Amino acid sequence: MKIYLASDHGGYALKQKIEAALEADYSVADLGCTSTDSCDYPIFGKAIGEAVVDDSDSLGIAICGSGIGISMAANKVPGCRAALCYSVEAAKLARQHNGANVLCLGERTQSLDDHLDIVMAFLGTEIDDSERHQRRRGLLDEMQ
Repeated sequence: MKIYLASDHGGYALKQKIEAALEADYSVADLGCTSTDSCDYPIFGKAIGEAVVDDSDSLGIAICGSGIGISMAANKVPGCRAALCYSVEAAKLARQHNGANVLCLGERTQSLDDHLDIVMAFLGTEIDDSERHQRRRGLLDEMQ
């Protein structure tokens, strides 16, 4: 499975650490940014949303300082389901129930170990195809 990564300057350091942790087991594509120099999170939120929608067998991880701005930007892309997750349980539920295809994280919100646990939970969780969750995801799709 391909994993797309994107961040603004506030998430750059965490993005680099996540990429290093994933590259042995996944095909990883870094969509930027490329340094801690100030940049605009909407550009990278849009890029990851488009990449994941265009490559339906992939998942994405988007990072900014809080995770909030980049999740808002990614969710503007039709078909992108970006979920800001601060716990392993939230990451699992975002995948299972909501069919999230982009995990959003805030570099300034937790420790590296917590972030890595959340990433692994997200990547290791399958979508629940039960009727009630399919129906609800369908309602989300109708809203776009």
